[in-house]
Amino acid sequence: MSIKSKSALMSVLFVAFLIATQGAAALKVSGSTTVLPFGSLAAEEFNAAQSGIQVSVSGGGSGVGIKNVAAGISDIAMASRHVKDSERDANPSKEFIEHLVAYDAICIAVSKAVYDAGVTELTLDEVRAIYNGEINNWAQLGGDNKDIYVLAREVGSGTRDTFNEMVMGSDKAETPGVTTNHGSNAEVKTALTRSDKAIGYLGLNYVQDGDLGLITLGGVVPTDETVRDGSYPLARELFMVTYGEPSDEAAAFLEFVTGEDGQAIADELAFVPIN
Repeated sequence: MSIKSKSALMSVLFVAFLIATQGAAALKVSGSTTVLPFGSLAAEEFNAAQSGIQVSVSGGGSGVGIKNVAAGISDIAMASRHVKDSERDANPSKEFIEHLVAYDAICIAVSKAVYDAGVTELTLDEVRAIYNGEINNWAQLGGDNKDIYVLAREVGSGTRDTFNEMVMGSDKAETPGVTTNHGSNAEVKTALTRSDKAIGYLGLNYVQDGDLGLITLGGVVPTDETVRDGSYPLARELFMVTYGEPSDEAAAFLEFVTGEDGQAIADELAFVPIN
């Protein structure tokens, strides 16, 4: 075990010792469904390593997590985007503090039938035109003569906000080409696999098993290297957010997540570690 990993474990054990006489402290984490697999597995291993702090993790989207942490419902929010100015303005009594926990990419994926028919690479302009409704048939992009079934995320999703900002020009952009909105990355993936004509966007760790056609975007494939160096155009940062300085319990969990053991979990789940 490295010095950094030992330090993180000692912090966990110290906090656990301080509260052991009062029973386990409950630490609630909620928010982004992109960060959810990482947060859940990190909590599972953290909980197994000690008995003084028990972390529970739930989804709901980045916006929900940030609302929860501001209201005191959660101790930590998971977010796949930065805290918005409007969220800071609505909660002025404390500062939101963003803790970088991993890097990720918003990947453009299509149904396997679309990919196998020859649509394997798109430009940002073409993706924008699909979501604007200007391109609505795969034949316009060299594929089969099929209407494009366009998938997006629901309002409140950090992935939706980031996609709209990076691709459409604003996180409040209209996307009239969208056919259906979905509540999570997992729902988007399910819809893509059940269709023979769909396109959608989702996190990097949801496109690793070969069930989808991963689109090369502007000539760049999303990989650890292209996400870390920023050459993939839809690379992004993932955060855990506290409202004000974290409590001792929250600080211990955050140290675990950003330490060697937590970052190994990020890597295992196909996120890009921060160190």
